[in-house]
Amino acid sequence: MVRNAASLVLAGIVALLLATVGEPASAGHSAAAPGGVVGGLVAPQGKFPWAVRLSMGCGGALTEPRVVLTAGHCVDGTGKNETIQVTAGVTDLRSRGALIARSERVIRAEGFIDETKGDDWAVIRLDRALGLPTLPLAQDAIGVGRYIVMGWGQTREDAIQQEHRLHYATVPTVPDVKCAVAYKKMGVQLVADEQICAGAPGIDTCQGDSGGPMIGRGRHGEWVQVGIVSWGLGCARDGYPGVYSQISTFKPAIKVAVRKLR
Repeated sequence: MVRNAASLVLAGIVALLLATVGEPASAGHSAAAPGGVVGGLVAPQGKFPWAVRLSMGCGGALTEPRVVLTAGHCVDGTGKNETIQVTAGVTDLRSRGALIARSERVIRAEGFIDETKGDDWAVIRLDRALGLPTLPLAQDAIGVGRYIVMGWGQTREDAIQQEHRLHYATVPTVPDVKCAVAYKKMGVQLVADEQICAGAPGIDTCQGDSGGPMIGRGRHGEWVQVGIVSWGLGCARDGYPGVYSQISTFKPAIKVAVRKLR
């Protein structure tokens, strides 16, 4: 259910769920649908300059020049961590223009247990400032609407590899009640005040997109981060939207953590 393709737990969870609900739905109902984000489009260079790729198979966003915001389930915990390589400044990971940095320290939400139980966020201090634009956090809780998600993850649920080019898609929000009813059938309780559900048939994030940003427009038309790719049942399955950590709930705690990393 996690969307971190590097998770060792993922294979067992997916196998169990597939045995329960049957074969995975086709991403976008087409084997040729482009994108690490199912049903997505290729992002041109410079479109999302704060988007970064993490070496464990997750995404993230620069919330400060030297700090990355990602999902809590993408990291091992809080403390010194020099093992994460960060690729930034490019949409194509194979580009010679990529900026590379390494992690120094990680702070993960204190209440994190697993991604389905909420508190799924973490911040990573880098060994240097990258000199790139940063993505501000949304001031307010988001309402019903359409938002952009992105990542370098799998093209479809049964894909065997992730993408080297950044892809993005626009997804509509799904009411909490409808989303909660769907996942309750799978034995998962949605944490409504901490999570956002979004997606449409054939459009969704997938394995390898965890930690990436969900974005919308702020009060002055600027891009702001409203969510973090967290989890979901498969990818782009009808009736099972993607689930995202809601930034507005965690903004005060995230800001405190970022200050500690300065």
